[in-house]
Amino acid sequence: MERNVKCYVNKETRIGEIVQKYPESIDILMAAGMHCLGCAASQMESLEYACMVLGIDSQLLEDALNQVIEMKRA
Repeated sequence: MERNVKCYVNKETRIGEIVQKYPESIDILMAAGMHCLGCAASQMESLEYACMVLGIDSQLLEDALNQVIEMKRA
C-alpha cells in the first residue's frame, strides 16, 4: 500500500462497521467472497477473522479497502 493512503480500516475493524461507514467497500468485500455482509455474524467479525475463514490474505484486502475508500473520499 502506498504510504500516503490513510488507514480507514485495519484487521480488527468489524465487517459490519466497514459496510456501515464505507459503503463503497461493499463491492471489494463481495469480490473477496464475503457474500453475507448483512448477516448477524458479520456484524461482529473482524476483517482478519473473516479473511481467515475465507483463506485470503487480510493485509491485501485491508490495503485494497483503504485505497478504494481513500479514492472515494478524495
